[in-house]
Amino acid sequence: MGPKKILTVDIGNTNVLLGIYTEKELAASWRIATGRWRTADEWGFTLSGLLGMRSMDLGAVDAVVIGSVVPAITQAWADMCRKNLGLEPLLVSSAVDCGLIVLYDHPKDVGADRLANALAAFRRRGAAVILDFGTATTLDAVSASGEYLGGAIMPGISISLDALYSKAARLSGVDLFAPLTTIGRNTGDSLRSGIIYGFAAQAEGMIQRFLREMGEGTAVLATGGLAELVCGQMCLKIEVDPFLTLEGLKAIYEMNCKDNI
Repeated sequence: MGPKKILTVDIGNTNVLLGIYTEKELAASWRIATGRWRTADEWGFTLSGLLGMRSMDLGAVDAVVIGSVVPAITQAWADMCRKNLGLEPLLVSSAVDCGLIVLYDHPKDVGADRLANALAAFRRRGAAVILDFGTATTLDAVSASGEYLGGAIMPGISISLDALYSKAARLSGVDLFAPLTTIGRNTGDSLRSGIIYGFAAQAEGMIQRFLREMGEGTAVLATGGLAELVCGQMCLKIEVDPFLTLEGLKAIYEMNCKDNI
């Protein structure tokens, strides 16, 4: 038998990020659209196809950990794991040991992805601010002693763009890349400037506010689909890792399922 394969599943409102870990290595990963109405059978078919692309099958998966902010999909995934994999998944929430002291007023309100991000960042860097570009843009803070302090939630880039396009008849979608100048000389570059540089300035300003409260020696990490593009426009030193959430989910599984490793 080879190393144990752990399937990590980060279910967001826009995308589902999947990863297969063998010991400490992320052996494979996929990002797919969140299909809110997919059944357990459909998710099983999708997972089987993804694994097949990497010369694996459903039987290769030894354990599953799921972090989700979409309850309906959580249930479909849990049913799929039981039916197609013969496994009981670990569903991450504040009710399981997440390796942190959660100081939020209502701990159950903290999303699984935010807890996973905070744990992964804390294990790497100690005190940290974590920026996540998802459906919502979130910032979270974890102290040097492993306390999840709280954070901030802002409208995400995709949500903001959808709202803009729906309300401004003369504006339409553009490919996202950093324009050469902040002052756009056509509508496309004006939109790109506002999106890329505007969200970078917003995030950078919020991070600086967090750092003033956190103190010196606080690291900054970022994750999410657009993290590299947006963080590349900031002056702050930011460690970007698109798989930070999966790393945290794996760590939570290992803490809660030691006997199964």
